Amino acid sequence: MQKIKSLMARQGLKSPQESMTDLSPVENFRIPSKEELREMREQPVDPQAEQEIIDSIEEVYFSSDSFDMVRHELEKLPPDLNLQELEEHRDKLKRQQAAVSKKVADLILEKQPSYVKELERVTSLQTNLQLAAVICTNARRQLSLAKEGFTEASLGLLANQRRRQLLTGLLKSLRTIKTLQRTDVRLSEMLEEEDYPGAIQLCLECQKAASTFKHYSCISELNSKLQDTLEQIEEQLDVALSKTCKHFDVTHYTKVQLAYMLLGKTQTAMDQLHMHFTQAIHNTVFQVVLGYVELCAGNADTKFQKMQYKDLCTHITPDSYIPCLTDLCKALWEVMLSYHRTMQWHEEHDSVDAAPAPDGDGTAGSDESNFGRSYVKKKLEHGLTRIWQDVQLKVKAYLLGTDMSNFKYDDFIFVLDIISRLMQVGEEFCGSKSELLQESIKKQSVNYFKNYHRTRLEELRMFLENETWELCPVKSNFNIAQLHEFKFMGQSRSPSVSPSRQTSATNPTDFSLFEQYYQGGNPFEMQIDNKEDETEDVLASNGYESDELEKNVYQDYDSDSDVPEELKRDYVDEQTGDIPVKSVSRETLRSRKKSDYSLNKVNAPILTNTTLNVIRLVGKYMQMMNILKPIAFDVIHCMSQLFDYYLYAVYTFFGRNDMYESSGLGLISSRLRTTLNRIQESLIDVEAGVENAGIHGPLEDRKEKVPSPHLSQLVVLTASSTLYGLAERVVATESLVFLAEQFEFLQPHLDTMMPAVKKPFLQQFYSQTVSTASELRKPIYWIVAAKAIDYEQMLLLMAGVKWDIKEIMSQHNVYVDVLLKEFEQFNKRLGEVSRQVRIPLPVSNVLWEHCIRLANRTLVEGYANVKKCSNEGRALMQLDFQQFLMKLEKLTDIRPIPDKEFVETYIKAYYLTENDMEQFIKNHREYSMKQLTNLVNVCLGSHINKKARQKLLAAIDDIDRPKR
Repeated sequence: MQKIKSLMARQGLKSPQESMTDLSPVENFRIPSKEELREMREQPVDPQAEQEIIDSIEEVYFSSDSFDMVRHELEKLPPDLNLQELEEHRDKLKRQQAAVSKKVADLILEKQPSYVKELERVTSLQTNLQLAAVICTNARRQLSLAKEGFTEASLGLLANQRRRQLLTGLLKSLRTIKTLQRTDVRLSEMLEEEDYPGAIQLCLECQKAASTFKHYSCISELNSKLQDTLEQIEEQLDVALSKTCKHFDVTHYTKVQLAYMLLGKTQTAMDQLHMHFTQAIHNTVFQVVLGYVELCAGNADTKFQKMQYKDLCTHITPDSYIPCLTDLCKALWEVMLSYHRTMQWHEEHDSVDAAPAPDGDGTAGSDESNFGRSYVKKKLEHGLTRIWQDVQLKVKAYLLGTDMSNFKYDDFIFVLDIISRLMQVGEEFCGSKSELLQESIKKQSVNYFKNYHRTRLEELRMFLENETWELCPVKSNFNIAQLHEFKFMGQSRSPSVSPSRQTSATNPTDFSLFEQYYQGGNPFEMQIDNKEDETEDVLASNGYESDELEKNVYQDYDSDSDVPEELKRDYVDEQTGDIPVKSVSRETLRSRKKSDYSLNKVNAPILTNTTLNVIRLVGKYMQMMNILKPIAFDVIHCMSQLFDYYLYAVYTFFGRNDMYESSGLGLISSRLRTTLNRIQESLIDVEAGVENAGIHGPLEDRKEKVPSPHLSQLVVLTASSTLYGLAERVVATESLVFLAEQFEFLQPHLDTMMPAVKKPFLQQFYSQTVSTASELRKPIYWIVAAKAIDYEQMLLLMAGVKWDIKEIMSQHNVYVDVLLKEFEQFNKRLGEVSRQVRIPLPVSNVLWEHCIRLANRTLVEGYANVKKCSNEGRALMQLDFQQFLMKLEKLTDIRPIPDKEFVETYIKAYYLTENDMEQFIKNHREYSMKQLTNLVNVCLGSHINKKARQKLLAAIDDIDRPKR
């Protein structure tokens, strides 16, 4: 079998199916040839047999076109071939083939017309297809030409252009991304340049751009980074805003505000600004005080930085107190000036921003802008009070942190002046009355002033006890306004303005401190030691003026030896301005008549070193009161005590005498006596020096009092050659009068400073104390007048005269000449005293008046001692008295002669009748009982009988009875 298959393969035999597949479709369906058809016809036709043959064909032959019948038949061959069987099988197959062929032929023949017709159609279709193939081939060739020649080139250009545009956009995006990535560097540069608006603008633009390119993955990270950068810019902007609190710069602040405006956080910025100002005040004062505390503490281990500010203030040393306070106020001024300038900036920009726009658009935006400006304005106005309150609290804590009671006066005044200026700043800053500062400085001032005044009173007592009551040689035009302590009064301003305001008050433009120091400087840059720049010139050179007459007057007075070194330093090295003369006594001004004892000298004020010291104290007290009105009453009360103590000392040293009342001259008025008693009760510690003094009164009450002063042992008041210390008495008394004149000169100023409810005290002080100073002349100079003339000798001489003479005498008695010689000697001694000290006209008048009054009363007393007297004796009395008056008028300018009527009336009463005598006794109570009784007794037997005598003596007794 294998051999047959191989043989068939070698011969190239094909199966019938393969042979069929090799034919074209047309050949496969060709019509059987005529021979084939003939053979088919020749075969016997038995349809049934034919059908049976066809049915006997295996089903596999009808399975598919791909069936390989040859292989099928060969595979069916048995292993052992039998030729007969093969032939039989071959014949069978042939019969089957022939049957199939005949069947096919029959069918072909049956369908041949249709076949032919269909074949024609196929042929036609084939022709058409060939034509279509040719057309398509030509079309494709033409399309290929068109594509190569036009379409491909044009579309390529369009595609390239589109690609170019896409790449251009991409390049722009890449450049933008590159710029965005390099933004950090530029932002850092702008922040270093403090160009905050530009940095924010750039950052916002970058954020906007980043949102446009957010589809790029690299941009998402950049966006978050920009947000962090914006927050960092806000932080730096906040730091920049805080810098404006100490040193305001218009350009810097404008940038900051513009930056906040770009962020839309203007109101937030204002809230932050106020927080920064509060913080700036706290940090500033803490650092200033901490610096001084650490500097003074040295290497102390104390952790000052961890202390509270209030506790830190208690560690300031007295030496560093004023420099620290000055620096503190300077620093606070910088903060307040920055706030003031901030408000000005907003006012200026609000006025510009509020200008109406040319068109009516943007109404909503305008309303929002107006609201923002209104918020900022209210916030700033409210912040004024808050900031000033913070400043007050800080300064108050500093003021109360140190006990200033032992400060030097100039240092304390300097502190007051600084606080006064700070209060002025507060008033200009927000219209505040600075209650906290006033309360704290008042508390310190009262504490300081009580201690200071107590010390000054003790010093005044020491001065008075060491005072030799010699003249302090000042220039003839001396005025208290020339002293440094009264310089503050030389300015034409209200007393309520502190000395620190002098520059602004006298400036015609009247700028406020904020305007004055707008461009620079500091109102607290003051020199502590101002006296180095100025010196006074109130002392006469070498104790006297340059003209020869003054040299003669004061030739025995050496100012350098008599003026203490302390006073020399105090006012010899100081300078004065040209101020008109004011210190001349008003009484002297009213009477220009020259006293015999003025030696034609100018009326230079009579005062002592102690007087000058008291005046300086008054000036210092007034400075303190001028700066701090709330303690005005306390200061004026203490000033009155200075005057009271000086008056009491002068009275105690020179005027106290138990013989006043017996003289009958009324030397001490009831007002003066009341004043002296009041001073003794309220000011004089009469128990000082007494054993167990503590039991007499509470210590607290006695602390306000001063022991009574004692006259210096160097002052001798008993020598007749010096008229019993007349020079010292004149200096003491007239210096008191001069002091009283200065107090009266200061009264209008004190009146403006005194609170309204306390003004009655001031008026009472002036009406009952200051005005009584000149009244001390009477009791003080009376002592001189009582000893200067020997009145007892005159009484003895008068007792030796016989008055019951019978004839009228033409010659006066010797006692008149002796008395006149006493007056001449007195006049001479007055001249000698006047070479040491000028005796003012009121003083010489008082002296002469006292002497004449005492002489006249001595005459009356002498006449009252007469046992017997005739009418001629009475006429002799009148002659003696007229002689005395005539000679006396040549010695003195006093007119009329004091007590002239007192003598004449007594002499003439001798001639009165009984009834007139009785009326005389009732009306003239100035005469003593002895004098009236003697008058009645002398008249007895002349024109009065015994009965009338009893009656008159009874009338005298009735007058005297109420006195007992």
